[in-house]
Amino acid sequence: MDPKDIAKKTGETAKLYFSTVKEEDKPYNLWRHFDKDLARDMSMYITGQMYAREKIPHTTRQLITVAALTVLSKPEELKLHIHAALNVGCKTEEIAEVIFQTSIYGGVPAANTALAALKEVVEERE
Repeated sequence: MDPKDIAKKTGETAKLYFSTVKEEDKPYNLWRHFDKDLARDMSMYITGQMYAREKIPHTTRQLITVAALTVLSKPEELKLHIHAALNVGCKTEEIAEVIFQTSIYGGVPAANTALAALKEVVEERE
């Protein structure tokens, strides 16, 4: 794919997923602080090529991401992807159900941490 096309797709996908995330909470801005070129490359791969793939719907992709981040107990990154999941059309109840399902594999403490993140994002968006 042409680099200009990837850059365009990166911008579109970032807007779709992360438009409701505060600028200071976006990982891209953290990366840029340390290395602008690497930040661009990482963003173009992660957001412009991986997240932009159309092999599965964005809703499915984000529910998978929520599940993985829940089991890994990564609440800060999870909040970003809860925003993304809501932004692409996932319902709060679906996200909660995914979190409950992962408690079997990641444990109840990880699920509780994830539910607290979900609650925080939902309240922030109200």
